[in-house]
Amino acid sequence: MKRRHKVFGALLAAVTATSTIVAIATAAGTGSGYLHTSGNKIVDSTGATVRLTGLNWFGMETDNKTFHGLWASRTWRQQLDQMALLGYNTLRVPYSNDALKPDARATGINDYTNPDLVGLSPLQILDKVIGYAGQKGMRVILDRHRPTSAGQTALWYTAGVPESTWINDWKMLAQRYAGNTTVIGADLHNEPHAEGTNPAATGSCWGCGDTARDWRLAAERAGNAILGVQPNWLIFVEGVSCPSGGLSNVWDGDPSNDEDCGWWGGNLSKAGQFPVRLSVPGRLVYSPHEYATSVYNQPWFSAPDYPANMPGIWDKYWGYLSKQNIAPLMMGEFGTTLANPVDKVWLEKLMAYTGTGVNGISFTYWSWNPNSGDTGGIVGDDWTTVNQAKQNILQPYLIPPAGGGPGPTTTTTGSNACRSAWKLDNSWQGGFQGSLTVTNTGSSAANPWTVSFVLPSGVTLSNGWNGTFSQTGTTVSVTAPPHSPSLGAGTAVSLGFTANGSASTPSAVALNQAVCAT
Repeated sequence: MKRRHKVFGALLAAVTATSTIVAIATAAGTGSGYLHTSGNKIVDSTGATVRLTGLNWFGMETDNKTFHGLWASRTWRQQLDQMALLGYNTLRVPYSNDALKPDARATGINDYTNPDLVGLSPLQILDKVIGYAGQKGMRVILDRHRPTSAGQTALWYTAGVPESTWINDWKMLAQRYAGNTTVIGADLHNEPHAEGTNPAATGSCWGCGDTARDWRLAAERAGNAILGVQPNWLIFVEGVSCPSGGLSNVWDGDPSNDEDCGWWGGNLSKAGQFPVRLSVPGRLVYSPHEYATSVYNQPWFSAPDYPANMPGIWDKYWGYLSKQNIAPLMMGEFGTTLANPVDKVWLEKLMAYTGTGVNGISFTYWSWNPNSGDTGGIVGDDWTTVNQAKQNILQPYLIPPAGGGPGPTTTTTGSNACRSAWKLDNSWQGGFQGSLTVTNTGSSAANPWTVSFVLPSGVTLSNGWNGTFSQTGTTVSVTAPPHSPSLGAGTAVSLGFTANGSASTPSAVALNQAVCAT
């Protein structure tokens, strides 16, 4: 059975379209205003092409009813800071309808590192994350992941969560974020898929015409209801697994009756013949899911012509929609642990298939979280250390959120042309965590920037983020990440790190060798 199972347990510079022969306007970061579609492109309010290169931060669909990792020894803002600095410009937020109930309670929050979230409802926490993500130039896609926190469902409704609840909750969210251009759209339901053995199919079909099972028709009903409240949103529609909505009878001895099925949510092969019809033009984005052997060992991974066979498979299931200029694509989920060398080849091949630069296919990687049992995350169990093997493959395709400094120049700030501020975020026996904010108070950019500081003897650096850290003796040097080399005049960088030893204030802070005032 071809199914997608999720098990939840416990920086090359961004590529932009620089060719002088490209006739289509391109936008910095995620563009301006609301987004819409034009052919197979997503464009901003000025008509400039936008590529969404983001990731998933899950948790709001689980029993915690809010983002996972809020229990970690760093703030929720620091996590968003790191996502943006790594080059991710979009956040896909899975939720269940349980998290939207008036009495929903968020759990799993570290009241020391995230005291500002304690006592807030799941929606109020979501408000804060959306607000801060918007300040960083990121966009947010809301994903109805599950009807309840109990698990995923083949259909978009259950006996306890009828279609009316699904649609009414979407209308509520559309109204709640109306006018907020950070929130750009609705991923209507996560991974509709087949259930029951044909001919007694009970799962989501595509184009079968049964209103109780036809996901394409349901997507039209929900999408148009949302657009009636918020006509500026994009409507993200995933595929199914088997177009019939049922599983093939592998025991009937007749392979010709076996349907061609793909990943849960990943089969859009019938969308060309049976397109989703929305009441507002320029709002439809198809959103397939695609995974590797760490999720399920599909037969194509063992084919003798692997990986040369993969582009043809992607073309068949969803790629044709972009290649034939039918609609834009946004891969809502794809991921792997990279434990199998086959998966590394798969990820490299898939990213190459999406194309480089702003004209490539949009995506949100699964996941930021380390606690996705079949894929792992971009960060490790400390919610800080980057899985560099994954990041190195994804990085050439990332378009960082707008707000970075100007193009490369070689500039050094003058004496005392910077200011530093230290904040101790947490401490424990034998270690501590803090953030050092360095502001360029000079009249020109520091490009590229380097910050240095001194720690007392016996204090050793453990982890750092928002730059590349190294330590020699008591001196720590932090160089700018390749995708964000410039620190503009009047702007600041917050350098977070953990260290072993007694909690200490960094001294002799300098920006490009100029000592900073405190």
